[in-house]
Amino acid sequence: MTSRETDRQLLSKLPKETLPDFILMHLRNLWAVDGLYYLGIEQRWGTPQATEVDQQVWQVMGKIEARRLKELLQITKNDIPTMMHTLQYSGWALDLEDKEIEISPTKAIIRNRTCRVQNTRLKKGLKEFGCKPVRKGYLESFAQEFNPHIQVTCTVCPPDTHPKNLWCEWIFTLHEK
Repeated sequence: MTSRETDRQLLSKLPKETLPDFILMHLRNLWAVDGLYYLGIEQRWGTPQATEVDQQVWQVMGKIEARRLKELLQITKNDIPTMMHTLQYSGWALDLEDKEIEISPTKAIIRNRTCRVQNTRLKKGLKEFGCKPVRKGYLESFAQEFNPHIQVTCTVCPPDTHPKNLWCEWIFTLHEK
């Protein structure tokens, strides 16, 4: 019988320098599953229905992932720098190929310059995925898990028109009421 402890022992035998690549490989595998599910729903029921399901899933996932990361990393602060630090460990932000992050005590920005998901769709002859409502729901629920006064604003994200060197940009601001 295999247990979680057996799995932990198996993983501990991997060379330490291999662990980041191993984790990132599995993260890309999960993104591939996400994309395949989306494409299957899109082909069967259409883009609006696939996007609606994707939005619902990622909105819930933002809350789950923030909660789990806070527990794992033993995070108790609820400010923007702490939230952004934690977001960098998320399945969404980890392994973004060309991300830029700016952080101040009351504001943070994350930009995705090169989007693997969008570029893969374009290479397959598909149109850009209007991911704005999906990402917005995810990022809002992630931020809300830290502090209900963190507001998420999107300056650009498909289906918005965007420059070639910027797929999306998200701004997080703290609005104490």
